[in-house]
Amino acid sequence: MTGLPIRISDEVTQAVADGRPVVALESTIFTHGLPRPRNLAVALEAEERLRAAGVVPATIGVYAGAPTVGLATEQIKELSESDHLDKASLRDLPVVAALGRHGGTTVAATAFLAHRAGIRVFSTGGLGGVHFGAAETFDESADLTTLAATPVTVVSAGVKSILDIRATLERFETLNIPVIGYRTRKYPGFYITDSGHEINFKVDTPEEAARVIAARDGLELPQAVLIANPVDPAKQLPPEELDELLNRAWAEAERRGITGNASTPFLLDFIQRDTQGRSLDVNVEVYRGNVRLGGEIATALAALRDEA
Repeated sequence: MTGLPIRISDEVTQAVADGRPVVALESTIFTHGLPRPRNLAVALEAEERLRAAGVVPATIGVYAGAPTVGLATEQIKELSESDHLDKASLRDLPVVAALGRHGGTTVAATAFLAHRAGIRVFSTGGLGGVHFGAAETFDESADLTTLAATPVTVVSAGVKSILDIRATLERFETLNIPVIGYRTRKYPGFYITDSGHEINFKVDTPEEAARVIAARDGLELPQAVLIANPVDPAKQLPPEELDELLNRAWAEAERRGITGNASTPFLLDFIQRDTQGRSLDVNVEVYRGNVRLGGEIATALAALRDEA
């Protein structure tokens, strides 16, 4: 029996073969993360901005059971308008595929599929990580263990603010996943530029990032490289407002008895409603910045390959 095929668009296949810059994009931002019709607009804008910079976009998702790298525009539109899609992490891929379902791929699944397609750079909004109380619940994202065994480069604005950032950074260290700030040693907290945690290394240019990635590949190390790219300080949520908001959100979740997997969507929805949609605006700005930087790093990687 042969393995389940991954559909890779002709455009992406040719770009990877030619050594041209390609950036992977996840689909959960438009299947689960943003409301309609903004979700579709953001998804298509990301692709358009990459193309304008000379970079091939590869939006990844599961379409009618087929894990697909390089979704067509019509497929993106259909997924963005569909109800009851699966949120497919890596463990879910074989199930969603075998049942012929549509699915938006998480960071873990997107990173895996991007690597299988030969794509070296992946831009997303925020990463999953360790949840508060994980010492008792063991609740941590599959992003962590997947990225420990998947040699892609992930550009994000850190992990989501509702997570235990300190514990997540400790897990990254344990899993040998390098975390590198882009022009900062202050680890961002998705909605804010500074989570209050320091990291050891930073790079100041896409070219420096490309050299780090090339060194990882030269050493044949199996883990991802994480580039932490903070949102523009002028566009972040005020940090003091976020702290107070998170305290109220957690208190309300506890009052309602909301725990486990239900916590994340509840907390994110609470933040969105309480900020009257301003958190969504920050989310979009985060994503735009990471897509732009991902394109610049992919371009620098392609240039480094040409020099070699």
